[in-house]
Amino acid sequence: MRSLVMSIFLYACESWTLTADTERRIQAMEMRCLRKLLGITYRDHISNEEVRNRTRQAIGPHEDLLTTVKRRKLKWYGHITRSSGLAKTILQVTVQGGRRRGRQKKRWEDNIPE
Repeated sequence: MRSLVMSIFLYACESWTLTADTERRIQAMEMRCLRKLLGITYRDHISNEEVRNRTRQAIGPHEDLLTTVKRRKLKWYGHITRSSGLAKTILQVTVQGGRRRGRQKKRWEDNIPE
C-alpha cells in the first residue's frame, strides 16, 4: 500500500484546500484500503479501531493519511516562505476589496496553523 497507493494518492496534496468533507473522504478512503489490505469486509462487523490495531500488528506503526497530508502542506508552506520565487510572491499577495457576502469558501491558507 505504501509504495503504490500512497504515492498516487498523495501526489500534489500540498496544494489541496482541506474542508471537513475532504477530510472525511480521506479517512474513508484510507479505511477502505486498510480493510482491503487485511481482507476484512463490512459484513465482518469489525470496528475501524480494530482494523487500525490489526494494521499496526501486521505492518507496524504508521501515520494516517490525513496527518500525512497536513504535515506535507506545512512542510511545503515552510519551503515556500523561505524561497524568493514566484510562489512566495503569489502566496503573500493581497487582493484589493473584500470577500463576497455569505459563507466564505475555505482558502488554502486557512489550513495553515498560525
